Amino acid sequence: MNKKTGRDNQVEGVIYSLRNAYRGLKYSFATQRNMAIHSIIGAVVIAAAIFLRVSFLEVAILVVVIALVVAAEILNTSLEKTIDLITRERNELAHIAKDTAAGAVLFAAILAVVTGLLILGPPLFDLVTDLLR
Repeated sequence: MNKKTGRDNQVEGVIYSLRNAYRGLKYSFATQRNMAIHSIIGAVVIAAAIFLRVSFLEVAILVVVIALVVAAEILNTSLEKTIDLITRERNELAHIAKDTAAGAVLFAAILAVVTGLLILGPPLFDLVTDLLR
């Protein structure tokens, strides 16, 4: 018997862990406004990449940087909730931890925007130029 989960075998333990991870994803998408924003922008970027016929590798790079932003947002949510569990009082260290985690999300989002512009900028510029001729 697995002492951590109380399950009889490893497969059940993996299923239990995956179920908990899914609940965490579901919570993040259901409660965090920025998750919806990141998801919508990510879907628009991928649709634009497909429409502009960028290479498979470029689409893969876009998917990775979008996933990086979403993962950073999930970790930010996790850290914020953990700090809220520890203290509800105004605490400078808690404030710094929350701001730093939010900064990581901002950094990932800026990286994603720059990557998107580098990949989508040239074909988008060509499309607009062709339309204006």
